[in-house]
Amino acid sequence: MPQIPQTLHELTVGQLSARSGAAVSALHFYEAKGLISSRRTSGNQRRYTRDALRRVAFVRAAQRVGIPLATIRDALAELPEERTPNRDDWARLSEAWRTELDERIKRLGQLRDHLTDCIGCGCLSLEACVLSNPNDISGERMTGSRLMPERGKPA
Repeated sequence: MPQIPQTLHELTVGQLSARSGAAVSALHFYEAKGLISSRRTSGNQRRYTRDALRRVAFVRAAQRVGIPLATIRDALAELPEERTPNRDDWARLSEAWRTELDERIKRLGQLRDHLTDCIGCGCLSLEACVLSNPNDISGERMTGSRLMPERGKPA
């Protein structure tokens, strides 16, 4: 059986952009951050293997839930090279993020529930701000806005 040429298994940056929905500039950024990789042709054009489509989808899904790119990169580094991440990969990698996401959801709920109070205090009174200073923790160390440097300490 004849072998399919490698070039048919590869995508240009424009093709990857069109198929993934990510802007070309985003793909270049992802590559610079080590999230995806390409090879260069003799004409110095980028070529991506088809697994880049799934990796881009993985990156974008993780970004939508607020996972930092460095964390995403670390997760992708656990996958074998040039293998399309599958459902089991996503489940294993995303499980590690569950605690972080639960904490983020909790903080967002607190923000939602106390948003009016926060606007009312103007974030100048750490004694009253339930978001910046829950239970007046900072009041034990200092008074005033936490954006102001403590006496004797540089800003």
